[in-house]
Amino acid sequence: MARSHLVRRLQSALSETRLTLISAPAGYGKTTLVQAWRNSSVSREFSLAWLSLDAGDSDPVRFWTGLVTALRRPRPAVDVQTLATLGRLRIPNVDGLLPALISDLSRLDRDLVLALDEYELIDSPPIQHDLGMLIEQLPVRVRILITTRTDPPLPLARFRARGWLAEIRAADLRLEEHEVAAFVADVMGVANVSPDEVALLTARTEGWAAGVQLAALSLRDRPDRAAVLAELSRSAPRFIVDYLAEDVLDRQPDDLRTFLEQTSILNRLCGPLCDAVVGGSDGQSMLDQLERANLFVSPLDAERRWYRYHPLFAEMLRLRLRQTHPALLPILHRRAADWFDAVDMPREAIEHALEVDDSIFAAEHIAALEDRLFQDGEHSTLQRWPALSAHDGWVTRLAYIRSSTIISSAGFFRRFS
Repeated sequence: MARSHLVRRLQSALSETRLTLISAPAGYGKTTLVQAWRNSSVSREFSLAWLSLDAGDSDPVRFWTGLVTALRRPRPAVDVQTLATLGRLRIPNVDGLLPALISDLSRLDRDLVLALDEYELIDSPPIQHDLGMLIEQLPVRVRILITTRTDPPLPLARFRARGWLAEIRAADLRLEEHEVAAFVADVMGVANVSPDEVALLTARTEGWAAGVQLAALSLRDRPDRAAVLAELSRSAPRFIVDYLAEDVLDRQPDDLRTFLEQTSILNRLCGPLCDAVVGGSDGQSMLDQLERANLFVSPLDAERRWYRYHPLFAEMLRLRLRQTHPALLPILHRRAADWFDAVDMPREAIEHALEVDDSIFAAEHIAALEDRLFQDGEHSTLQRWPALSAHDGWVTRLAYIRSSTIISSAGFFRRFS
């Protein structure tokens, strides 16, 4: 699908900066954007050297051999002496390889983009160090473009401060509602999708392209469209759960996967809260790691104290937790309720207490909170909480609420009667 505004933005980034980073979670269309730029007329001012990476490319010899080979494909731009130098080195190092490579690149007579696709697969510190040095000394006609699921351990802050870095992230790649409509109809071939259905797809996926595509496939291939949409409106459908579990969650190390699953009970997360829930001490560093890894987590404030998971990702995590450790759920909710109670956040404490049907705890907090709720006009909140529990104590609580002189709205009284 043509996304001309992003293609123009990428072209501008490549024209003005040394390093362009396209960093977003799985399924946001990173490689697709680069391919769209590659096929557009605006890219013709550049030669393009493309290197698709895999886990084996974390070997320095293999990485640099592949990179130099990719540079030779658009035209014989890199002198064969660079490859000869590389062949003499058991472990490439900046002293032995980079001067020859930079010298070759400095002789280019046309601008060139070196694209490194799926860079998150590179976990070699020597490669990170040497690539950083290459960017520091990059000849004027060369640009580097990286697509990745995780932010690379390059000196990005320094590059950003020097004006060498352009960034395109998940927020930029999200599909708008009109793009969802065009994608579903024109690309996926799903006919007669109503505006309400498009709005539902956009809201539930939050513009995540892979989620839209998976939902569109299901709409196209199953005759019961209404059932597909109803499932999407209620919870994460199986086709999205499977994708996220197999392509995202199962790729994570055990400690990170455990952290994700156990903190999925939280609507929003901060470091101390995560520590209390999982019984750890590195909650903030884990959240920082999740953000760098683009694991469907978004900051909620400029200070990056509070975060939230993408709703569909959180639902997948909660499903996995219920399947694998159901006995752990009440323990986690109890810990969350206690933490929120300790920091004077009673609304959140009540929500988690009700998840474990601790009606006595919840009733005590509602009794202390109800004046504020009425004054703030949160009548629906007060009405909803009793409905979440079947505990007999709520009968007495409701009687008190019905008879309270604080209730001044006849309409609100009728809703409780």
